[in-house]
Amino acid sequence: MILKENNYAFIDGQNLNLGVRSMGWILDMKKFKIYLKEKYGITKAYIFIGFVAENQRMYNAFQEYGYTLVFKPIIDNNEPKGNVDADLVLRAMIDFHENKFDKAMVVTSDGDFYSLVDYFYSRDKLKIVMSPYFKTCSSLLKKTAKEKLMFFDNLRGRLEYKRKSTA
Repeated sequence: MILKENNYAFIDGQNLNLGVRSMGWILDMKKFKIYLKEKYGITKAYIFIGFVAENQRMYNAFQEYGYTLVFKPIIDNNEPKGNVDADLVLRAMIDFHENKFDKAMVVTSDGDFYSLVDYFYSRDKLKIVMSPYFKTCSSLLKKTAKEKLMFFDNLRGRLEYKRKSTA
């Protein structure tokens, strides 16, 4: 009998969105959730994101797809910014210490997560780091995630959002 994995994903929402868009496409979050479950055994996927009231429909859709949203109040200095790094690390460490998951996936290109990735890697708790784009991925993440680092380059055909035609 094969035991089912119980892995958690900790997703830096803005980093994911901006990284994929920098490659010229939009990620289909519904397809992505299915992909995470099937490919990596993700049973819980947190998205850490700044809260913007106008995006409520999108947040509702993400929750319908099965994501757990963790909101951060945003700072608006001409462009909204919700710095989620500390919240993501805190949630990941709480869940780790409460032994809630087998392995963790971190979705980001941000080098600020170097210490978290290093900690999980050294304790054999890191499933994978998914970085949207090789060129924007922090060298610190590349160094610490080692062989457990992958990029979205070859996932476009499978995970790109395609608008439904109205014809």
